[in-house]
Amino acid sequence: SAPDASISHTASLQYWNSVSADTNGMLGGYPQTSRIDLQGSSNFLAKLRRRHHASRSTPTHTPTNTNTNTNTAASPAASTKQAAVFPLLDRAADCGAGIGRITKGFLMGVARTVDVIEPVEKFTAELVREVEGVNDGGASRAKIGEVINLGLQDWTPERGGYNLIWNQWCLGHLTDVQLVGYLERCREGLAGAEAEEGEDGEGGGGGGGREAWIVVKENMSTDIWGKDIFDEEDSSVTRSDAKFRGLFKEAGLKVVAEEVQRGFPKELYPVRMYALRPE
Repeated sequence: SAPDASISHTASLQYWNSVSADTNGMLGGYPQTSRIDLQGSSNFLAKLRRRHHASRSTPTHTPTNTNTNTNTAASPAASTKQAAVFPLLDRAADCGAGIGRITKGFLMGVARTVDVIEPVEKFTAELVREVEGVNDGGASRAKIGEVINLGLQDWTPERGGYNLIWNQWCLGHLTDVQLVGYLERCREGLAGAEAEEGEDGEGGGGGGGREAWIVVKENMSTDIWGKDIFDEEDSSVTRSDAKFRGLFKEAGLKVVAEEVQRGFPKELYPVRMYALRPE
């Protein structure tokens, strides 16, 4: 049978509930990769936004940091620099957010509001506790929008609600059929999806000219035949690049940008980022 037939959401939740609510737990014993990861993500989004703005008009502020090398360690202000160059996105979603490592280290710096979707309640409790503990007059807590304790297979984004739906190291818990259904719902959740079909702009009818992307950042299968790899420990699959592209197409999405994450330890799976918009 196909590797994804072995996925059990109950087994996945048991695994994640047994893991510590800290960066080490989230990253499977490789906490040192977090800064490199966040820098790579920040650079990827900055390039997406730069290209989007350049295709429409001359930006008011020209980005001064043209370093796109994802091998550098993240400065804590990486996403804050982006905010100085581009206006904040209205609303982002951190999907399979865990303790909010990506929310706190990246998305809060590029969006006014970040909704958190995560089935494990002890993880979201830790996120809320941390942001409430920031001594900034409640500004950090105010950036966290909805905290939704659901698995992605059960979550439906608000139609047209999001400029950025970020999915990282979580989609392996969905079967192929669930993933296509989820991505179709995400497509409808992009800002501009509520606009009439055929609206002018990139991705016509699915975002118009607005900044709106689904980003998928996931491990890539290293199977010599390109097959998906099932992991019994957390009941997930690691998919191949070709498999992901096929599922994106099935969900009515096109890849508008992609990049391989650099700088991770050699023993880890390769990691690829895809920016997706409606076909």
